Amino acid sequence: MKRDIRDLLNPALHNIGVYKVEGGQEAEIKLNQNESPFDLPLWLKKTVLDEFCKEPWNRYPDILPFRGMDAYADFLGVPRDSVIMSNGSNEMLYTIFLACLGPGKKILIPEPSFSLYEKIALLLQAEVVSVPMLSGLDFDPDAIIRKAAQEQVDFIVLSTPNNPTGKSLAYGDLCRIVRECDAIVLVDEAYIEFSREPSIIGLVGELDNLIVLRTMSKALALAGMRIGFAIANPVLLGEIAKPKIPFSSSRLAEITLQHVLKHYYLVTDAVAYILGERERLYGALDGIRGIEVMASDTNFLIIRVGDAREVFQSLSSSGILVRNVSGYPLMENCLRFNVGLRLENDRLLEKLGNL
Repeated sequence: MKRDIRDLLNPALHNIGVYKVEGGQEAEIKLNQNESPFDLPLWLKKTVLDEFCKEPWNRYPDILPFRGMDAYADFLGVPRDSVIMSNGSNEMLYTIFLACLGPGKKILIPEPSFSLYEKIALLLQAEVVSVPMLSGLDFDPDAIIRKAAQEQVDFIVLSTPNNPTGKSLAYGDLCRIVRECDAIVLVDEAYIEFSREPSIIGLVGELDNLIVLRTMSKALALAGMRIGFAIANPVLLGEIAKPKIPFSSSRLAEITLQHVLKHYYLVTDAVAYILGERERLYGALDGIRGIEVMASDTNFLIIRVGDAREVFQSLSSSGILVRNVSGYPLMENCLRFNVGLRLENDRLLEKLGNL
């Protein structure tokens, strides 16, 4: 008699769920995936496509997207052998975790945090050590350092600014963690362009246990292009690059990145707009009875309401899609939504004010 097909699979799959986006990915006002409300202008898209049309489509791209990596290294002002590009930052997460984790390894993850961290760690059969946020959803750096030493963890991942809480680690505390902990520290800076705290990327050359993760999906408005980066000292980067899937980044993505970096004012203008709307939204939400709004260092806001499920459904029925993040620790009855265009934000405020 043949075995159940599930018995032939990785046993770690028993503890892992399928990634889902509640409510789908289509709505009149879509605020549930922390995307930029601004698409690239048509003239820039046309420039990109004109260049891409000249590429040989029957040939593989480079093993790694060296031209995109060089462009981003120059943009950041770091050595070119400190940068690697991936098909979105999620692919880079899988690559880094494959290089750093496995049975017998320990990873420290503050909670709540980006759910993919724990999912990959469990898949690789690493032991997850959790450190809860403080009651106001702020990081607890002392607890992170203490727990890392007590548990002798091998790897620490810090999403700062953090998804889903929207909070940043203070720069000094972040540096202290990287310096004091005997572990590789991955700092996920997906939302750094929106943060009041500076990036730690300037210390990559000094701290040999530091990896910085970047994405082009948020501030750079390239979620559909799937572009991510890891930045680390060349020795460490050479090791974590070994599991990297070859040919995974398309020339279209690489060309798009190069042109967006050349016209970076489009990004700074969009970020300025989003930050202005973030503060306006925060002030307006703070005045609505029955809503607790959290300060944010990202392009999204978190609110706590009386019944998150009910409010989510009410907004959805009005064509407004947000994210119910109540399933995360410490985030009961919380909703998350990214900053949209002014008219979209006004519709959201109007609906929340009338609930």
